[in-house]
Amino acid sequence: MITISVLVTISIPSALSLKDKRAVVRSLVERLRQRLHLAAAEVGMQDVVQSGQVGFAVVSGDRATARHQADEALRFVEGELVGRAEILDVAREECELE
Repeated sequence: MITISVLVTISIPSALSLKDKRAVVRSLVERLRQRLHLAAAEVGMQDVVQSGQVGFAVVSGDRATARHQADEALRFVEGELVGRAEILDVAREECELE
């Protein structure tokens, strides 16, 4: 079993309050869950108005499929954030269990 965890750090310059920020972050998390069926959550910077961190995970039986799904999810995130936020950093970790 291969697990890929991804942490995406974003900047939301248009957010003037935590409510504005959470609208962007919640929307992204929910779309990752509903459309791509991934485990996803806001995992850091909850109290920072113009920044946030969203994490998601991919689990698969083989490495190629897991990597493909993680790459697809990152492209999806980029598309969802166009005009709303900017990706500052992407951290990725792979774990293999037998």
